[in-house]
Amino acid sequence: MNMKERATDAESMPADKVEIAVHLDSDLLEQIQHLTNDPSKVIEVAIRQWLRGEILRDDELTRTPHRIPIPPRGEWND
Repeated sequence: MNMKERATDAESMPADKVEIAVHLDSDLLEQIQHLTNDPSKVIEVAIRQWLRGEILRDDELTRTPHRIPIPPRGEWND
């Protein structure tokens, strides 16, 4: 991105927006870029959802383990 593009981006940014620098994993950025050409939109929506508590995490640390019931002694299908 050259200086001319940065100036154009800053001019087109709404007054209520603030520009910040964020360090992201390159693999994560690549996945975001498959969704949109404007990663800041994805990040902004994710932060809003997180602040409202709307994110439903689905990873190994947040899942409730599902126990498989064991039949009582004598009811095994041997």
